[in-house]
Amino acid sequence: MQKQLTLIIDKIIEEVRQVQVLGADDKIITDITADSRVVEEGSLFICLKGATVDGHKFLQMAVEKGAVAALVEDVPEEIPEGVTLLVVPDTRRAMEAVVPYFYDYPGKNMRMLGITGTNGKTTTTNIIRTVLRRAGYKVGLIGTINIMIEDEVTEAHNTTPDVVDLQKALYAMKNAGCDYVVMEVSSHALVLNRVAGCEYDCAVLTNITQDHLDFHKTIENYRDAKSLLFEGLANGTKENKNAVFNMDDASSEIIKARTKVNCLTYGKGHDNDIYPISFDVQAKEMALQLATPVGEMNLNLKITGEFNVYNVMSAVACLLAEKVDKEIICDVLNGFDGVPGRFQLVEAGQPYTVIVDYAHTPDGLDNVLKTARSITKGKLWAIFGCGGDRDNKKRPIMGGIALELADKVVVTSDNPRTEDPEKIIDQIFVALQDVPAGKEVYRISDRREAIEYVLANAEADDVIMIAGKGHENYQILKDRTIHFDDREVVLEYWSEK
Repeated sequence: MQKQLTLIIDKIIEEVRQVQVLGADDKIITDITADSRVVEEGSLFICLKGATVDGHKFLQMAVEKGAVAALVEDVPEEIPEGVTLLVVPDTRRAMEAVVPYFYDYPGKNMRMLGITGTNGKTTTTNIIRTVLRRAGYKVGLIGTINIMIEDEVTEAHNTTPDVVDLQKALYAMKNAGCDYVVMEVSSHALVLNRVAGCEYDCAVLTNITQDHLDFHKTIENYRDAKSLLFEGLANGTKENKNAVFNMDDASSEIIKARTKVNCLTYGKGHDNDIYPISFDVQAKEMALQLATPVGEMNLNLKITGEFNVYNVMSAVACLLAEKVDKEIICDVLNGFDGVPGRFQLVEAGQPYTVIVDYAHTPDGLDNVLKTARSITKGKLWAIFGCGGDRDNKKRPIMGGIALELADKVVVTSDNPRTEDPEKIIDQIFVALQDVPAGKEVYRISDRREAIEYVLANAEADDVIMIAGKGHENYQILKDRTIHFDDREVVLEYWSEK
């Protein structure tokens, strides 16, 4: 990809209205990045001011690596030789205008399906992707776990990448011939406008429960952030736009009222477009009968849990909005065996059941423990912690949920980040002071020790729920990131038996 610098300047003038050009404007830009480490010959380097790092400090390094132009807010006393500076009031705003333009707005040339919500995004997007591929479409996926272009997989670092990485990914998907992009859209991405330049064709709301209040401050702000995805659907030039809402979630009615495109609804109520006629949850499978606008769907699923009933309904609604054949949807759903780290059974020859799940919010923990409870014949163990540098208000709430639903609760460390893990656990234990008779609570800070303790003490017919990290294979500590995988700990423990 390449563009003349003069065209980029014109775009900044059009969108930002103000730019000062210091240096020659007759250059060809072959790449755009805000990361000095990946600058290459012909790059436009964007100097962003972050909370802890100022990109202006890396301008010299970027030029030495080949940057021929840079977006800046501050002009250095000595301008590096050979670089053209584009001086703007706000480099972030200029980036949002320039980057999608540089890549020719790839999201406008594919069907864009955006899935947002506190829980359920990953399973929903993966179901949609699998069905669309079975229907003969080429599909890109952008999610919490990874970015996929057909079968090509790269690791994801944010639920929704920043503007540069997102547009690069979309450009690669367009060049690969993708018809669809299925994308998890986070509240952070919407508020910070990481999705600049994207025009969505269908937006899905799974649910809104307490999460990210360290960033949004109130649940109302969090809901308003999610709402941006739906309010923006009416903009642009694409046809056949739809929105999908979980009407059992209190926020849906509010956001639906702000949405100016066709809406499909799902939930328990028979006044919804899609609702469950019946479902039967078993340990490893689930029978589900759905009412839909195209007739009943009788499904025998390899995923389980009432929360997955909602995930299936959200995916079905989105797929029907995209006019995918009912029989293809049913066929794929009956063979879909889940997503790594989402209510994932770990089989190591043990006499009890071990489940790993990403649940890291009050609602998420409530959902998985209720499902685990329904399949538990013996005792239900809950092993969990809470991430550091994240919403601390949810910590005692999650402790209370674990105590209510599990027989034996083991509180441990998750990703403490810069926080003291012991203080995080202290906050969880606020809800664990009065332990009812017949229940047990343990505090084992080291996550490996906690898991191994439960593996050593659980009995036949018990169910062990290891929550919080799911697919993650790392643990973020104050001074380093280490390899850590809940599933591996279980498998290693039993391999030595």
